[in-house]
Amino acid sequence: MIWDLLGRKIGFYSHRQSSGTQQKNEKKQEPEKKKDSRDPEIMDRLEENLTYIENLLGKSGDIKMHRFRLGKNRECPAALLFVDGLINQKVISDEILYPILSMDYTVPSSRQDGRQRIDQLQEKVLCSGDTQILTKLSQVAAGILSGDAVLLVEGCAVGLSVSAKGWEKRGVTEPETESVVRGPREGFTENFRTNTSLLRRKIKSPSLRMEQMTIGRKTLTNVCISYLEGVANPQVVQEVRERLSRLDIDSVLDAGYLEEYIEDAPFSIFATVGYTEKPDVAAAKILEGRVAIITDGSPFVLTAPLLFIETFQTAEDYYIRPLFASLMRILRYIAYFISVFLPGIYIALTTYHQELIPTTLLLTIASAREGTPFPAFFEALIMIFSFEILREAGLRLPRPVGQAVSIVGALIMGDAAVSAGLVGAPMVITIALTTVSGFIIPEQNDSMSLLRLITMVFAAALGGYGICLCFLGLLVHLGSLSSFGVTYFNGLSISRDLEDSIVRMPLWFMTKRPARIAKRDMTRRKYFVPPDPRPTASATGGISDSGAKGDGS
Repeated sequence: MIWDLLGRKIGFYSHRQSSGTQQKNEKKQEPEKKKDSRDPEIMDRLEENLTYIENLLGKSGDIKMHRFRLGKNRECPAALLFVDGLINQKVISDEILYPILSMDYTVPSSRQDGRQRIDQLQEKVLCSGDTQILTKLSQVAAGILSGDAVLLVEGCAVGLSVSAKGWEKRGVTEPETESVVRGPREGFTENFRTNTSLLRRKIKSPSLRMEQMTIGRKTLTNVCISYLEGVANPQVVQEVRERLSRLDIDSVLDAGYLEEYIEDAPFSIFATVGYTEKPDVAAAKILEGRVAIITDGSPFVLTAPLLFIETFQTAEDYYIRPLFASLMRILRYIAYFISVFLPGIYIALTTYHQELIPTTLLLTIASAREGTPFPAFFEALIMIFSFEILREAGLRLPRPVGQAVSIVGALIMGDAAVSAGLVGAPMVITIALTTVSGFIIPEQNDSMSLLRLITMVFAAALGGYGICLCFLGLLVHLGSLSSFGVTYFNGLSISRDLEDSIVRMPLWFMTKRPARIAKRDMTRRKYFVPPDPRPTASATGGISDSGAKGDGS
């Protein structure tokens, strides 16, 4: 009896499981059928294709369906579909319509005959280099919206997409966010192909790869992964590829969208994905083994992995002499410390540790703060918020007005606050130095603003101990971060990378690529050979002692 009951229960369970799996399979097959019905193939009847495209895209004024007839007797109906404003009219008239209308063409007798006719058009008639055979109506719509012209012919169950892109675009200009005194002045634009070509101009190696994909269900934004094969770490390249391919979002309007989805520490105040507006910077990072991500419609190119020391480096460091570049880098580290910790140190000294201040300076500060109604913490808070408001106003207003507001406003507000007795003059000097120091490192400006406030709170509560806690917490947090498998503090933890970290050694000294970034082809230069100042024979004109004597005689 027990075995019979167990057998029945097992049979009932197996039957239930099989029926459940069968229902799941049926459910899985249903979306496929729906998908097929939603994505039909191109039909051999022209009017049905045009009706479907019109219903899919709607009656938009910029979508053109130019109907015409092919052949000597004009007996074969055809249509050229494109979006007005996204195409080059000269390409449409001279390279597409004129060759097609000049050929002898008859209505295809079958689908196979129609495919052969389209192949003949693609191979022998159209001189455009970028053509593609389309089989689905969704491909026709996507091609039209991407700036291509699509040819549909009566009796042909395929379409022919011809590249005719010609929309208005901004020219290559100097980027405003990364201006240099010495070095290339060209910057990326919003045009996708312009950006890829700028990288190709910098790196002419056949190992440069440009992997293109489309992200965004509505925007269908082109995204390109660029790296140097044989130099970039394959694991990093694969990780970037997988993170981008997993994205299932409606739109990508800028590279910042992708940055938020693929970064390692989304809740950290430090960025783990870099960005640049200069082709020479992107090319240099690719040559070091990093991966660049180009987004259509964005003048900023993302780079990964990102190290903490990269934010203290500029493109101009490698175009000027190494001693001056090293001095500027040390100055940036000092400015970072000032921007983050100086207000907290001032609050801690004036509130808890007055004995550490020299007597003369202490008397000066005390006389300047005489009659001030607020403690040092609230003084700093008022001034910092005032400077942040002025900085934001200067960024959002038109440039001539914004510069006047930010500079004149800061002077007037600072002088008025001191005259009214709301804050002391030492606090104004401290906050002004803090703000100006932050401008030296624009990549860290956002994180420095938050760290500054945190340091001020701890300094007001615990004094010098609070500043030490903030410093140790900052080191622990930075040490725990990683970018695509690479430690955030990498450049400061490996002795070989110190040649291009806090200081910059001469270019002939740096014979290897950064460790942990490039896993293969680590050699930049085979031999450590410093410049030889001795003149060569060609430089001296080939004059020898015997030649000199002969000339003298």
